[in-house]
Amino acid sequence: AAEHLGAPGGVLIVDETGFVKKGLMSAGVQRQYSGTAGRVENCQLGVFTAYASVRGRALIDRELYLPKSWTSDRDRCRAAGVPEGVEFATKQVLAQRMLARALDAGVPAAWVAADEAYGQDSKFRGFCERRRIGYVVAVPRSQKVTTGMLSQQRIDTIVADAPGRAWKRLSAGDGTKGERLYDWAMARLPGYGDLPGGHERAILARRSITRPDEIAYYLAAAPAPAAIEDLVRVAGTRWAIEECFGSAKNETGLDHYQVRRWNAWYAHTTLALAAHIFLAVTAASTPKAHAAWSASRPPPSDISWHT
Repeated sequence: AAEHLGAPGGVLIVDETGFVKKGLMSAGVQRQYSGTAGRVENCQLGVFTAYASVRGRALIDRELYLPKSWTSDRDRCRAAGVPEGVEFATKQVLAQRMLARALDAGVPAAWVAADEAYGQDSKFRGFCERRRIGYVVAVPRSQKVTTGMLSQQRIDTIVADAPGRAWKRLSAGDGTKGERLYDWAMARLPGYGDLPGGHERAILARRSITRPDEIAYYLAAAPAPAAIEDLVRVAGTRWAIEECFGSAKNETGLDHYQVRRWNAWYAHTTLALAAHIFLAVTAASTPKAHAAWSASRPPPSDISWHT
């Protein structure tokens, strides 16, 4: 997948999806919120990593989330085939494990993208910084941001003070109805020593054109000097994993299983991901797709600072 989909500026995306189940015996099942169902359901949750570039996107890794209701009941775990050494791990920790595997394997990624569940976790962001990979992660409006040596402010308060000239109308990529245009603003955060890899921290805000009260917020770390176009592109790429979930469930049977045991879940999802990668690589390897990718590659240019 890395060989055929890899391209400069590739993005690793982490997110979770739910698998609605009946009964109490399937490994990891309990009543919990499922974004797939949009409500609390009796379900399993899988945390996944996708890789996206201009050449294509595919799911590349998976972990089954085991709630504390499972890890605290070893008899229940043994009945479902959960290995003895498996302990409780948050979804954010599972995501870090998968990102580490991808980076250690040499996946050509320059960025990480994630939603609020991962973005608001400082340990998750710190992991990305230590691994010297840029990130653009969503955070809630109440997210506290360090603005001085002894000062913190909510991110929505900071963005509310942004001057009008700071907002730029940019596309977050193509959607089902054409370009996804929003107004975006970026501000560099004060640093207390350079981050690994020559990165710097920033905040990013996305404002609806037709409903300007609707604002989404992001924290970012990017190669200095950061360009707003780069951050916007990565923020827009996060939605690729939702498309991957849809195609993997519809085309490779990601959610079409009736297994209960731990190893059976991993066997099924691994096969579904392998098929999904095969389809993505096949599509990216067609002469038409290769020609389109080659034509889309921009000439080398200096990164400019945007305010």
